[in-house]
Amino acid sequence: MKQALLITVFITQLSMLQAQDRMTPETLWKLGRVSAVGLTRDSKSVVYSVSTPDMEANKSNKKSYVISLANGMARAVSDTEKLVRNSRISPDGKYLLAAKEVKLRKVFGKDVYPDLPKSNVQIYDGLGYRHWDEWEDGEYSHVFLQPLVDGKPGEGVDIMKDLPYDCPQKPFGGEEDYIWSPDSKSIVYVTKPAYGTQYAVSTNTEIFQYDLASGKTTNLSKGMMGYDTHPVFSPAGTLAWLSMKRNGYEADKQDIVVKTAKGIVNLTAGWDNSVDGFVWSADGQSIYFNGAIGGAKHLFVIDKVFSAKPSIQQLTHGDFDIAEIVGQSGNALVVSRTDMNHAAELYTVDLSSGKMEQVTHVNDAIYAKIGMSKIEKRLLTTTDKKKLTVWVIYPPGFDPSKKYPTLLYCQGGPQSPLTQSYSFRWNFQLMAANGYIVVAPNRRGMYGHGQDWNEQISKDWGGQVMKDYLTAIDEISKEPFVDKDRRGCVGASYGGYSAYYLAGIHQNRFKTFIAHDGIYDIRSMSGTTEELWFTNWEFGGNYWDKNNKTAQKSFNDFNPISHVDKWNTPILIVQGGKDYRVPIEQGLMAFHAAQARGIKSKLLYFPDENHWVLKPQNALVWQREFFGWLNETLNGKSF
Repeated sequence: MKQALLITVFITQLSMLQAQDRMTPETLWKLGRVSAVGLTRDSKSVVYSVSTPDMEANKSNKKSYVISLANGMARAVSDTEKLVRNSRISPDGKYLLAAKEVKLRKVFGKDVYPDLPKSNVQIYDGLGYRHWDEWEDGEYSHVFLQPLVDGKPGEGVDIMKDLPYDCPQKPFGGEEDYIWSPDSKSIVYVTKPAYGTQYAVSTNTEIFQYDLASGKTTNLSKGMMGYDTHPVFSPAGTLAWLSMKRNGYEADKQDIVVKTAKGIVNLTAGWDNSVDGFVWSADGQSIYFNGAIGGAKHLFVIDKVFSAKPSIQQLTHGDFDIAEIVGQSGNALVVSRTDMNHAAELYTVDLSSGKMEQVTHVNDAIYAKIGMSKIEKRLLTTTDKKKLTVWVIYPPGFDPSKKYPTLLYCQGGPQSPLTQSYSFRWNFQLMAANGYIVVAPNRRGMYGHGQDWNEQISKDWGGQVMKDYLTAIDEISKEPFVDKDRRGCVGASYGGYSAYYLAGIHQNRFKTFIAHDGIYDIRSMSGTTEELWFTNWEFGGNYWDKNNKTAQKSFNDFNPISHVDKWNTPILIVQGGKDYRVPIEQGLMAFHAAQARGIKSKLLYFPDENHWVLKPQNALVWQREFFGWLNETLNGKSF
């Protein structure tokens, strides 16, 4: 009887699994993308937006909602500013902050020569002439202080005056870059006080404070040479912000510092990982932050900030990411949470127990129809006897008696966390749903395993990190369910570099490669990229420094172009036309080399995309080409 019952249960589970759909590119691009706007003024509800791609219109549509934290009832809203405090309005309600573009430098021919108004030539006398996906046009984003008269803004004052600096920071900064003090007497803002060549070689952003009464500006982070960003006041007026120590190093350890009467205190100096973001507690005595640890991103608290020895405790545990902290509501924090099977939804975290409750359910109906992937965390031993965290993602309905094509996923960065995040392009759930086992190693350069681990990739791009990759694929390939004759290697950015580099050293492990916006020739990339501090730090110098052994090793031994003579494997090359970090010649040179060598290859060129693929129809083309290429080169099926 018991055996019959077990058989019945097994058949029922199998039939349920078979009835479930699998994730497809089209389904992925139907998911709602949830992002928090903020807590309501009474902190009893949360306002959030849902962005849904419109494939036909080739854009995304956004709707806003408010949901009660008490009963989970949600309703659509049209004006979120009536519900959430407008951070741009001073606490006393007298002023409004606004960011506006100000023309400060002459760039175009018609600027310099007014009698030639149809000239479109661009003239530069320094670096910094383009950034990520935009050319410098001589305009800078400045913060304006505007008096509110009967609720309407009057004529504004440019608090940054005629300085050729940006606030918000371009291209990723927002309203978090300029904030009010709780007493409405000052404005704190973030900018990098540099332009031209100095801008291109420095990461030294500063925290400035503008006093309304005197008009005086003070540099609060003077002498702090790395990134200083994300200033946040406590309810009582104590200022904290995120800080890195070293100039030119974008992936330095990011700490929380607080400005006290005794000076600036580093609250996370003894915590051997990097902070992502933070909020003050409602009583102003503690700080909650999130950060990567052990292959996931979790929530932490710094208790008793103003005591002699503040303590740090981890509040959440498990295989998921706390992607963002929204704010505090009573004894709970509202956060955004993801894992490799689920896009972001909002949750509450009980501050006493760490227990989590899901608040929004935007994508539940879609996920209920989809078979989920098994996500497994493995610890492997590297060639230098360190522990390597590897995520292994299995196809839905995985059968260990079968053999599966397997992909080595190479993360970008080069310093970035490989945690339980959810991507709408490099989506592990989608890869697994197409029948692939995905091997995703937390190789050197990954946050969450101590700062030393994170730093070991710099100036060693083709060294130990490549051994980490090969350790991951070799160890997982010992499993009988891995088809060693159908292994591929895929990645973007540093992951694209990894694919190019491994293509020359893999010794026939892989049957196919996909490289997206990767560095193919370090020399030409360093000569055309827009932020020179990046190549200076990562490669240890310049290619003309003949006596610099570190730089010469980077530009020669660790350069994929130096190993192209050993390429013998099909490769799909993806390149964005507006990617100025890894410019267009990188993809074109790699494709030229593959074609000239007679290697099966394909170029996927997106003229209007940058380092990412953002337009819905382009993104769907990317997915179809990605899986079409894998199906052809690993499974022998044409598309």
